[in-house]
Amino acid sequence: MVRGKLLTCSVNMGEPGTKSSLMHQYVKIFLVVALYWVVSISMVFLNKSILGTAKGGKDDAPLFVTWFQCVITVAICFVLSRSSVLLPGVVTFPRVGVLDSNVVKKVLPLSIMFVCMITFNNLCLKYVGVAFYYVGRSLSTVFNVFFSYLILGQHTPVAAISCCGVIIGGFLLGVNQEGQAGSLSIIGVVFGVLAAASVSLNSIFTKKALPAVDGSIWQLSYYNNVIASVIFLPVVVLSGELSAIYVLLTSSSLTYWILLGSTGVCGFAIGYVTGLQIQVTSPLTHTISGTAKACAQTVLATTWYNEHKPSLWWLSNAVVLLGSLAYTRVMQLVMKKEHQKEQARDELPSGTLVQK
Repeated sequence: MVRGKLLTCSVNMGEPGTKSSLMHQYVKIFLVVALYWVVSISMVFLNKSILGTAKGGKDDAPLFVTWFQCVITVAICFVLSRSSVLLPGVVTFPRVGVLDSNVVKKVLPLSIMFVCMITFNNLCLKYVGVAFYYVGRSLSTVFNVFFSYLILGQHTPVAAISCCGVIIGGFLLGVNQEGQAGSLSIIGVVFGVLAAASVSLNSIFTKKALPAVDGSIWQLSYYNNVIASVIFLPVVVLSGELSAIYVLLTSSSLTYWILLGSTGVCGFAIGYVTGLQIQVTSPLTHTISGTAKACAQTVLATTWYNEHKPSLWWLSNAVVLLGSLAYTRVMQLVMKKEHQKEQARDELPSGTLVQK
């Protein structure tokens, strides 16, 4: 069943304390995590196959590809919305259609950042290999700390900042090793850094925009992709891709369009499976799963593309992965400590002074 919000579906784990319910829980978690891995890894490999290499060609149109993916997401949202009306007992999805001008104004800053994020993500993937893609975008955690302080005024513990230092070290080592191997793309690294910054800003703008759509992730996704589809049009024209688009429209095979449509479907599906994984596990487990997935994705990429990497290159990946996991653990402990403080404060009798 398709759900209107990412975290609204309930998970029936059965009666606690029984072997059958425990096995049911393990199987459910395994299937959801496996689904997340399959969708996420498939999306990266499909995008790479569509975007091609840095050399490009007469049909090279990465911005058109990104625009097309937004249109696919809008179409899926529209179909699911209509399906929920025709099949109310089978499909549950929020009503979408005509845009509210007031909501558009509130979502517009997010949509601009969203356009930057998916554009830089795709351009990074175009200019770097799938194996280096994770390291190339690994600075998102670092930018998250920076922008959280700059925009939201949130302070980060020293231990978490130290983890960011580890991530930066792994990133620099990875760039160095790509250079040593002769496969370094400077513009690809630049797009990766810009993508990492955009991912961080996108999450901040998402939090600010959610109240405009009553907290509905799918409503926000619909508005975001509709607005982004409009923003992309002049960008595509100004980028000089019209001739390449003409070549795609007149000479591309059916297989190409099926693959391109599949990337749009995966882009839509990743939002659902991400929320589902967080629901059946936890935010921390989701992060660990994402980190492990990135590791598996790197191994798969080096095998699929028959790439041979030196030991220091693999070390750079390991440093980034461990730094990211350590950061997640540190922040989880901080949140737990703050929660315990709140609980202790709530349990104090009225009028009791709390020593800070």
